[in-house]
Amino acid sequence: QVQLVESGGGSVQSGGSLRLSCAASGYTYSSYCMGWFRQAPGKEREGVAAIDSDGSTSYADSVKGRFTISQDNAKNTLYLQMNSLKPEDTAMYYCAAEAGAYDYCSGSIAFGYWGQGTQVTVSS
Repeated sequence: QVQLVESGGGSVQSGGSLRLSCAASGYTYSSYCMGWFRQAPGKEREGVAAIDSDGSTSYADSVKGRFTISQDNAKNTLYLQMNSLKPEDTAMYYCAAEAGAYDYCSGSIAFGYWGQGTQVTVSS
Protein backbone atom coordinates (compact mmCIF):
# COMPACT_ATOMS: atom_id res chain seq x y z
CA GLN A 1 0.00 0.00 0.00
CA VAL A 2 1.46 3.33 -1.10
CA GLN A 3 1.56 6.03 1.52
CA LEU A 4 2.71 9.62 1.06
CA VAL A 5 3.22 11.77 4.14
CA GLU A 6 3.99 15.47 3.81
CA SER A 7 5.70 17.61 6.41
CA GLY A 8 7.49 20.93 6.67
CA GLY A 9 4.64 23.35 6.25
CA GLY A 10 4.24 26.37 8.50
CA SER A 11 3.86 30.11 8.69
CA VAL A 12 6.49 32.47 7.33
CA GLN A 13 6.74 36.09 6.35
CA SER A 14 6.90 37.23 2.76
CA GLY A 15 10.39 36.61 1.36
CA GLY A 16 11.01 33.68 3.66
CA SER A 17 11.73 30.05 2.86
CA LEU A 18 10.33 26.64 3.69
CA ARG A 19 11.24 23.12 2.67
CA LEU A 20 8.47 20.59 2.30
CA SER A 21 9.14 16.87 2.52
CA CYS A 22 7.09 13.93 1.30
CA ALA A 23 8.02 10.54 2.70
CA ALA A 24 6.92 7.69 0.44
CA SER A 25 6.42 4.11 1.57
CA GLY A 26 5.18 1.03 -0.22
CA TYR A 27 6.30 2.60 -3.51
CA THR A 28 8.64 0.35 -5.44
CA TYR A 29 8.14 1.46 -9.05
CA SER A 30 11.31 2.00 -11.05
CA SER A 31 9.60 4.50 -13.36
CA TYR A 32 7.38 7.17 -11.89
CA CYS A 33 6.31 10.77 -11.83
CA MET A 34 5.95 12.62 -8.53
CA GLY A 35 4.67 16.09 -7.98
CA TRP A 36 3.66 18.86 -5.64
CA PHE A 37 0.25 20.49 -5.88
CA ARG A 38 -1.39 23.26 -3.93
CA GLN A 39 -4.90 24.43 -3.30
CA ALA A 40 -5.92 27.71 -1.74
CA PRO A 41 -9.42 28.26 -0.32
CA GLY A 42 -11.90 28.92 -3.09
CA LYS A 43 -9.38 28.12 -5.81
CA GLU A 44 -8.72 25.13 -8.01
CA ARG A 45 -5.89 22.77 -7.29
CA GLU A 46 -2.70 23.83 -9.08
CA GLY A 47 0.28 21.75 -10.11
CA VAL A 48 3.41 23.36 -8.68
CA ALA A 49 6.31 21.13 -9.68
CA ALA A 50 7.01 17.58 -10.80
CA ILE A 51 9.96 15.23 -11.13
CA ASP A 52 10.31 11.85 -12.76
CA SER A 53 12.46 8.84 -12.00
CA ASP A 54 15.15 10.16 -14.36
CA GLY A 55 15.31 13.44 -12.48
CA SER A 56 13.64 15.59 -15.14
CA THR A 57 11.68 18.44 -13.60
CA SER A 58 8.88 20.79 -14.52
CA TYR A 59 7.49 23.87 -12.79
CA ALA A 60 4.48 26.10 -12.91
CA ASP A 61 5.33 29.54 -14.26
CA SER A 62 4.26 31.10 -10.97
CA VAL A 63 7.05 29.35 -9.05
CA LYS A 64 9.89 29.12 -11.58
CA GLY A 65 13.11 30.48 -10.15
CA ARG A 66 11.77 30.36 -6.58
CA PHE A 67 10.86 26.71 -5.96
CA THR A 68 13.03 23.63 -6.48
CA ILE A 69 11.78 20.06 -6.52
CA SER A 70 14.20 17.27 -5.68
CA GLN A 71 14.25 13.69 -4.48
CA ASP A 72 16.40 11.48 -2.31
CA ASN A 73 15.88 7.95 -3.58
CA ALA A 74 17.84 6.44 -0.69
CA LYS A 75 15.35 7.99 1.74
CA ASN A 76 12.30 7.61 -0.53
CA THR A 77 11.62 11.28 0.05
CA LEU A 78 10.48 14.07 -2.23
CA TYR A 79 11.29 17.68 -1.40
CA LEU A 80 10.08 21.11 -2.38
CA GLN A 81 12.41 23.96 -1.48
CA MET A 82 10.43 27.19 -1.52
CA ASN A 83 12.30 30.49 -1.49
CA SER A 84 11.17 34.09 -1.83
CA LEU A 85 7.73 33.11 -0.65
CA LYS A 86 4.82 35.41 -1.41
CA PRO A 87 1.40 35.71 0.22
CA GLU A 88 -0.12 34.21 -2.93
CA ASP A 89 1.82 31.00 -2.21
CA THR A 90 -0.44 30.44 0.79
CA ALA A 91 -2.22 27.11 0.29
CA MET A 92 -2.45 23.50 1.34
CA TYR A 93 0.37 21.66 -0.39
CA TYR A 94 -0.02 18.05 -1.47
CA CYS A 95 2.43 15.44 -2.63
CA ALA A 96 1.33 13.05 -5.39
CA ALA A 97 2.77 10.07 -7.22
CA GLU A 98 2.00 7.85 -10.17
CA ALA A 99 3.82 4.89 -11.65
CA GLY A 100 4.95 4.78 -15.24
CA ALA A 101 7.23 6.47 -17.74
CA TYR A 102 6.00 9.75 -19.19
CA ASP A 103 7.25 11.87 -22.04
CA TYR A 104 6.64 14.88 -19.81
CA CYS A 105 6.12 14.47 -16.09
CA SER A 106 4.08 17.45 -14.94
CA GLY A 107 1.02 18.51 -13.02
CA SER A 108 -1.15 17.35 -15.89
CA ILE A 109 -0.50 13.68 -15.10
CA ALA A 110 -3.39 11.76 -13.57
CA PHE A 111 -1.81 11.02 -10.22
CA GLY A 112 -3.30 8.10 -8.34
CA TYR A 113 -1.57 8.47 -4.99
CA TRP A 114 -1.91 11.52 -2.77
CA GLY A 115 -0.74 12.65 0.63
CA GLN A 116 -2.87 14.36 3.24
CA GLY A 117 -1.37 17.80 2.73
CA THR A 118 0.62 20.33 4.72
CA GLN A 119 -0.41 23.95 5.19
CA VAL A 120 1.81 26.82 4.06
CA THR A 121 0.88 30.33 5.14
CA VAL A 122 2.82 33.38 3.97
CA SER A 123 2.09 36.71 5.62
CA SER A 124 2.88 40.09 4.11
